[in-house]
Amino acid sequence: MKKISKKKDKQVQEFEKRDLGKDILHSRAAVTIRPKTRQMSTSILLDPATIDRLKDKATRRGIGYQTMLKIIVHEHLNEY
Repeated sequence: MKKISKKKDKQVQEFEKRDLGKDILHSRAAVTIRPKTRQMSTSILLDPATIDRLKDKATRRGIGYQTMLKIIVHEHLNEY
């Protein structure tokens, strides 16, 4: 079994001793990912194989499959 070093990385020590929430808020480094615009719901029928592929791709990115579908539509809409 591999031993875990007791000496911690400087960044890890800083992270553990501080609440970074206020620092991020004051630095204005955090941005809103979702625009505050009105969104409309829609409904489409997709075959199960397509849903499975969306779920696989979304899982690899750590997001939901519906979010993955929104990203795909947004990125490729101008191609048509």
